[in-house]
Amino acid sequence: MILLALSGSARSNGVLNAGYFCFQAMLQAYDAIYQKRKPILAVQAIAAGVVQSLFVFVPFLAFQAYGYLNICLIGNSYEPRPWCKAKIPLLYGFIQSHYWGVGFLRYFQAKQLPNFLLASPILSLAVCSIVHYVSILYRKFPLSSMHKEIIYAAEMKSMGTNEGSDDMWISNSKLSSKSTGGDHMVRQRKQERRNGAQSSQDIKSMGRTLPDGMQGESSIMVLPFILHLAFMTFTAFFVMHVQVATRFLSVSPPIYWFASYVLASPSSYKKWGYLIWVYFVTYILLGSLLFSNFYPFT
Repeated sequence: MILLALSGSARSNGVLNAGYFCFQAMLQAYDAIYQKRKPILAVQAIAAGVVQSLFVFVPFLAFQAYGYLNICLIGNSYEPRPWCKAKIPLLYGFIQSHYWGVGFLRYFQAKQLPNFLLASPILSLAVCSIVHYVSILYRKFPLSSMHKEIIYAAEMKSMGTNEGSDDMWISNSKLSSKSTGGDHMVRQRKQERRNGAQSSQDIKSMGRTLPDGMQGESSIMVLPFILHLAFMTFTAFFVMHVQVATRFLSVSPPIYWFASYVLASPSSYKKWGYLIWVYFVTYILLGSLLFSNFYPFT
C-alpha cells in the first residue's frame, strides 16, 4: 500500500491505484453479506477500503496543497494565478492545460498525425487486450456463475491473508519458545494450521467445481486491471500528448498477458505474434538509441 501511495507523489495517475483497494473491498463486502451473512464485516471491509484509498490519495493531495499554499496564499505575485480561483485548484492540471496544451481532443490536429502513428502499436495492443478480456468475461460469466466467482475470489483472498499471518505467528512463536517454553503453543498452532489446510482444500475443491472459464485469465480478478487499462487508454488517445502513450501504458499487465496469449496461440495468430515480437524488440533497441541521443522518441 505504501508503494502504491508513493506512486501518486510521482505521477498524478498513481491515484488510480486506489481502485484496486476499492475492488478488494467490494469483493469482501459481497462475500460478507451474501455468503457469511454478517453485514458488520461488510461495513468493516468498506471502511478499510476507504481508508486505504485515501492513503493512496494523500501524496497527490499533499503536492496540490503545497503548491496552493506557496503560490496562491503566500506568493509574491500581486495577481493570483488563474488556477488559484478555481473551485478545485489543481496545480498540475493547470500546467498541463495552459502550457502543454493537454485537454480533451486538443491534440487532434493534422500536424500531430505522425505522433498518432508512433503511438498506434501500443494503442492497438491495449484496445485488443481490452476487447479480448472483456469478451471472455462476458461469455464466461452469466449472472448465475458470477455469484460463485465473486465468493470464490473473496474466499481465496481471505485464505491467502490468513495463511500469511499464520506463517508470521509461528515464526514469532518459535523465537519466543526458546526463552518462554512455548512449545505447547506452537504445537497447538500447527494443529490449527492443519485444520486451516483442510479448509483450504475445501475451497480449492470448490474452485474445481467452477467452470473452466472462471479460472486463470478469465477470472474476475482481472477486471480491475482491464478497467484501469481502459481508462488509461482513453486518456492517452483523447486527452494526452498521444506520443507518450507507449511509456504511459507499458506498465499495464493486460498488454503483456494478451501479447503472450497471441504468441502462444495456434498458427492462425503466428503472424500477429511475430509482429508483436518485432515491435517490442525494435522499440527497445531503437528507443534506447534515439532517446540517449536526445531525439524525440517515447
